[in-house]
Amino acid sequence: MIGEEQHVLRYWEREFSQLRPQKNRAGNRVYTQRDMAVLRIVKRLLRQERYTVAGAKEYLKQHDFFDEVERETQRMEGGEVAVAEAPQTEDTNPRRTYDPEGVQAVIQELRDIASTLRRKAM
Repeated sequence: MIGEEQHVLRYWEREFSQLRPQKNRAGNRVYTQRDMAVLRIVKRLLRQERYTVAGAKEYLKQHDFFDEVERETQRMEGGEVAVAEAPQTEDTNPRRTYDPEGVQAVIQELRDIASTLRRKAM
């Protein structure tokens, strides 16, 4: 969404304490709008303004970082920042759609398997 590779985002997470996305149950990072604002600021400092990582850290310490994040978040909400959308393709992967009945059927099947395994272990 911001045009950077995953390994770059992971590196920035290690270097910039302001960037701490949460992880979901699967261990995938979930970026909030605040996280996206931080990423855009870090990207601007490193890519456009050509700061080093150490220089960008110092910049964020010396300037009012929270005001800048707030401004960036408002820009994003105001539609000033375009967000790339995934190309529209036909989704043939059945795991990508949420089917409550199907989920319940899988849960029941897993319970049956667990029960069978417990009986065999005895």
